[in-house]
Amino acid sequence: MAATDLFARRATLARSVRLLTQFRYEQTAPDRFYGALADDTTALVTDLWRGVHGDDPAGRTLLDVGGGPGYFATAFSAAGLRYIGVEPDPGEIHAMHAAGPRPTDAMGSFVRASGMALPFADASVDICLSSNVAEHVPRPWQLGNEMLRVTRPGGLAVLSYTVWLGPFGGHEMGLTHYLGGRRAARRYTRRHGHPPKNNYGSSLFAVSAADGLDWARHTGALVAAFPRYHPRWAWSMTAVPGIREFGVSNLVLVLQAG
Repeated sequence: MAATDLFARRATLARSVRLLTQFRYEQTAPDRFYGALADDTTALVTDLWRGVHGDDPAGRTLLDVGGGPGYFATAFSAAGLRYIGVEPDPGEIHAMHAAGPRPTDAMGSFVRASGMALPFADASVDICLSSNVAEHVPRPWQLGNEMLRVTRPGGLAVLSYTVWLGPFGGHEMGLTHYLGGRRAARRYTRRHGHPPKNNYGSSLFAVSAADGLDWARHTGALVAAFPRYHPRWAWSMTAVPGIREFGVSNLVLVLQAG
């Protein structure tokens, strides 16, 4: 069985529409948005593990690089995985604790650290996940190398990131990022009276699909690459230079540590 066979059955047009609908609530109802994203990501990782190993990942250790304020922790812990979150932003960790009562055993463990220098031993976790973090760091493939380093042989590193030239590459700046990252940031600041949270050149970077695929292939560990939110019939665009930069939107790289 290929790594993506199980998840491909889940990757329907109905799922894509459902997730796209949830994106509208990122700012106004974050519990609704991030809860749905966390559940979908848990299903993605579970299907990938089953596709590679043929069994359930429950009981395995998952390291989530940049997991944010606890939604992923709750979803993965509910699925039976031992969750460890790495978050460099103390504000996100504070938000996690301020969000309200959540069961202690569902929160997992959290470490404040950079994903580009993970404070974990080589081959120490079964699954290493990074969801929508690579576009926010200046050296995304150093992050990827760190993820592979801490993953046990046979384990999975799942790196998913927003492609710059896709429609969501500008994050809250919208489609103005097609005018150029710095120009879009200035325009956003003039309009809203404050700079964007994801400010081009400091907390947002232009990461391409081609660069991610090139890095992943050179590791020798790549087992799958596909658009995260698209239906299965649209996955083939990942193989088409140029088109993938505008059409993939969010690229998933699945690597199996050796």
